Amino acid sequence: MTWLIFALMTVLSWGVYGVFLHTGQTQMQDPINGRYKAFLFVGFAYFIVAVIGPFLMLVLSGANWKYPVPGMAWSLIAGIAGAIGAFCVLLAFGAKGSPAVVMAIVFAGAPVVNSIVALWQHPPKGGWGAIPWPFWLGILMAAVGGCLVTYFKPGPPQAKKPAAAIEQKAVVASNAPAETH
Repeated sequence: MTWLIFALMTVLSWGVYGVFLHTGQTQMQDPINGRYKAFLFVGFAYFIVAVIGPFLMLVLSGANWKYPVPGMAWSLIAGIAGAIGAFCVLLAFGAKGSPAVVMAIVFAGAPVVNSIVALWQHPPKGGWGAIPWPFWLGILMAAVGGCLVTYFKPGPPQAKKPAAAIEQKAVVASNAPAETH
């Protein structure tokens, strides 16, 4: 069951990714280039985690240093796809997409795309017609779930009026002449 722990850790880390990235973008205090500055630090983080981490694991495990071309090519394609996806999340935020909506679409749509591409690369025994109907129902439910989460996302809290404005309004109201009937 160790795989499940790692899968849930991925859910947690990818689940906070969009919100943290958007926060980093806004904290750059640069409305034009803040998103690119934030993504630059995502790249630094990828270097730390995705280059240094595996390098240490390979050294510590005594792995051989043979890299077959097909393995390198597909791994590079996967990295490019992941980086493009992460960059597009950032561009979606820059185009006024909220993290809650953007990430709901991403995390509802990605499993659907993943399932279709995996089936295309590795067709099931008996062909596409042998796929049980609950699988297709799950695909539909994932898509509908993403739509529902996006459409019915709770709005942001109402902005509180500054205390000075509330006090000023109270002073004006108390100085107003009383109405007579």
